[in-house]
Amino acid sequence: MKRSPIELVAGELRVRGTGLYLDARRKRPCGFVSHAHSDHLGRHERTIATRATAALARHRLGDRKGSEVLPADYRSPFGLGELTLELFSAGHVLGSAQIRITLPGGLAVGYTGDLCTEPTRTAEPVEVMPCDVLLMESTFGLPKYVFPPKEEVLAAVRRFVDDALADGATPVLLGYSLGKAQEVLKHFGELGYPCRAHATIHAVNQVYEEQGVPLPNVRLLGPEGVAPGEVVVVPPQLARSAAVARIRPRRTAVLTGWALDGARWYGNVDASFPLSDHADFPSLLRYAKGTGASRVFTMHGHAAEFAQSLRREGIQAEPLEESPQMELW
Repeated sequence: MKRSPIELVAGELRVRGTGLYLDARRKRPCGFVSHAHSDHLGRHERTIATRATAALARHRLGDRKGSEVLPADYRSPFGLGELTLELFSAGHVLGSAQIRITLPGGLAVGYTGDLCTEPTRTAEPVEVMPCDVLLMESTFGLPKYVFPPKEEVLAAVRRFVDDALADGATPVLLGYSLGKAQEVLKHFGELGYPCRAHATIHAVNQVYEEQGVPLPNVRLLGPEGVAPGEVVVVPPQLARSAAVARIRPRRTAVLTGWALDGARWYGNVDASFPLSDHADFPSLLRYAKGTGASRVFTMHGHAAEFAQSLRREGIQAEPLEESPQMELW
């Protein structure tokens, strides 16, 4: 297979022969940021992102003096030197985007970033990005990862919440502060459940609402504690924090796609539910086929195994490997 138009150099993605980086963590002259999760964020001299991602990045990184943000809308092509760039919704979290880079010779190269093809309440619906060459994430790239329909998972979470409340316990749901937390808060808030959000989630909620995503019936989890009947949402890494320890009695559930492995993450939780903001294996396969790409490069998660699955489907695919060449800067 010919080499990928996007190369992996020192662990970071760069459009070959250019200064455009994709989801680089270190400061670069120009970087596309697909979404505002911390493992995709960097303080670049020039940042290309959607307006929602730019707002969430400002919240997470603060104002960046000496840096320029180039806000871009979905499906609005624009030029960058000899390249033509166009963003497509990735369906992952609010503002998440894929990018299609059309090279001077006309080759269209697509990069998905993190991808979710299931409809959500708090993010723009995913778009299939037509391209010639595709670089895609493969976090859940094994056949065993098949998520139940999201509405079934949310119904199961609701039963957990109702059972806890009926027994006089406070349900504590563990979900990432950007994306997962807003999804579950909107679900329960719109059903009329009074909710409390940890401070780190509450701050992200404010950005969501400023970007036009209302989150009703949600209050800050403060030192006064919780009232009977409230649902609490906390980031997983704070499951053992003082704020959670003060909630008694409580029942705790973690919301993660890895629940399919039977994992009860972060210690003593009472339940785990496979609620994910990533595409599962069948969805990744369908997406790759839908783009029409003749070549696919995979990365993250089970990249080698997913590339093999794509080859079985007749798609020329291989995992992206580190480039041996030195960086340009």
